[in-house]
Amino acid sequence: MKYKMKYSLMNFFKMESAIGILLILATILAMLMANSLMHNAYAQMMQTPVMVMFGEFNIAKPLLLWINDGLMAVFFFMVGLEIKREVVEGSLSDRSKLALPTFAAIGGMLVPAGIYAFLNWGDEAAMQGWAIPMATDIAFALGILSLLGTRVPAQLKIFLLALAIIDDLGAIIVIALFYTSGMSLGSLAIATILVLVLIMMNRGGVTNNTAYILVGLVLWTAVLKSGVHATLAGVVLGLMIPLKNNHQSFHALEHSLHAPVNFVILPLFAFANAGVSFGNVTAEDFTDNMTIGIVLGLFAGKQLGVFLFTYLAIKLRWGKLSEGITWGSVYGVALLSGIGFTMSLFIGSLAFESHVGECFELVDERMGILIGSLLSGIFGYLILLKTLPKS
Repeated sequence: MKYKMKYSLMNFFKMESAIGILLILATILAMLMANSLMHNAYAQMMQTPVMVMFGEFNIAKPLLLWINDGLMAVFFFMVGLEIKREVVEGSLSDRSKLALPTFAAIGGMLVPAGIYAFLNWGDEAAMQGWAIPMATDIAFALGILSLLGTRVPAQLKIFLLALAIIDDLGAIIVIALFYTSGMSLGSLAIATILVLVLIMMNRGGVTNNTAYILVGLVLWTAVLKSGVHATLAGVVLGLMIPLKNNHQSFHALEHSLHAPVNFVILPLFAFANAGVSFGNVTAEDFTDNMTIGIVLGLFAGKQLGVFLFTYLAIKLRWGKLSEGITWGSVYGVALLSGIGFTMSLFIGSLAFESHVGECFELVDERMGILIGSLLSGIFGYLILLKTLPKS
């Protein structure tokens, strides 16, 4: 019996859709706790103070921020590694095939942000969330796509992966430029020196991943204290790890991160951030401009931006559809790109962390993220189910 259970669990974790299933379960559990007699326990758990001290130096944050600033830095470290691998030897290494997903990603960022800004223009508090509908959750989108099995052409999966990675790169730039506050010049100077150290290590041929990670830990602390969001340290570190001549330790490091990030960190992040309480929600909250802006941005803006910019790129002969990809499947992928979920929740937490009282008097932005992502996932799956070949 135990052997069968162990065998079933191993098979489950090998499924591409397992990540999406775990994220859904974590979200449902968070919402159940937030809307039951356990809502106080859930809130207290997320606000549990956690402190790390080293002499006079200390970092004191509630558990929620340790998850968002600390564990998510590991996620962004893996994103940095993935971006580097794709640029050096993956789907982003061929410039002739890079134009199409790049234009699709640009459209998928500009149109949703434009829709949100149009609906919330003039509302200073709500405008903090303009970047929320720009994001795409790679794990969730690929998980939904994997439900269609062998019907999905390899090139379509590569198109979605490249689009989502470029989208993530855009989100990283947005976080760096627009979601920083109260910067400490001293800490920023230390972070800059450490980045230069990492560059010199890379240029100098240092291949020991442990050495990079040790410097990266100090970099994360400096960035955290600087006012720039700490997760950016993870991205920088990932880009600095050397990948030359198919360097095996790079691939081993990236592979070792997949399980803890996908099966622990992302579900934990979803559990910590998706606990929307409907106790005080009214009909007006669902018609609030912020909620509508996020829903329309993710569900309508993403599909319009990705599909139209792909169409324009092909008409202008800046790219072409790979063999086996139809316009119907492109539209289905455009819909799936509207699954913002964890990335949108993350940007939402950054957008309103200094405006919590002001924002939550308006509406909880997480409702729009959940509704927009759900609609995008359902309709994207149905369109692909109809348009992809049966065999």
